[in-house]
Amino acid sequence: MQTEIVVSGFGGQGVLFAGEMLAYAGMAEGKHVTWFPSYGPEMRGGTANCIVIISDEEIGSPLVRNPQVAIAMNLPSLDKYEDQLKKGGLMVINSSIVTRPVKRTDIRVLSIPGNEAAEELGNTRLANMIMLGGLLANQPVIPLEALQRALDEHLPERHRKFLPMNMKALDKGASYKATKAL
Repeated sequence: MQTEIVVSGFGGQGVLFAGEMLAYAGMAEGKHVTWFPSYGPEMRGGTANCIVIISDEEIGSPLVRNPQVAIAMNLPSLDKYEDQLKKGGLMVINSSIVTRPVKRTDIRVLSIPGNEAAEELGNTRLANMIMLGGLLANQPVIPLEALQRALDEHLPERHRKFLPMNMKALDKGASYKATKAL
């Protein structure tokens, strides 16, 4: 089985880091993975996205036209990827920033107030991990524990003090459940 995931938002929201952690977790689970980042020239504040593919078999290309899953950390990301998502796919939206409902009725929607939930945990930079926790609870591509181990193994030393908060963020995100689009 192969699962194609797009993580998208503004630079500075941890989009590329979130995708990288998914890729590390997939590798640790013995899966084939690709991580393909893309970002605008501004990096922080510009648009950023990455494509992560996690598969039981070799992956033919790191590029994807119609992913099964998309995380939209902002409205431009929802605008870009909503129509591209496969029928029956999962759209994870950061409802703190995304100001419109999902229009499609043939996909599942997971609406998480990522920024507010991160503020409740004491650090707004945790929204990316909250969104990942929600994704894995609703589309179990890999176990949540694999992502927790990847964070533990790959979080840069200068950010190790944030590891417990990141674990709480994953758990908080996993408490949200997807619904069918209206």
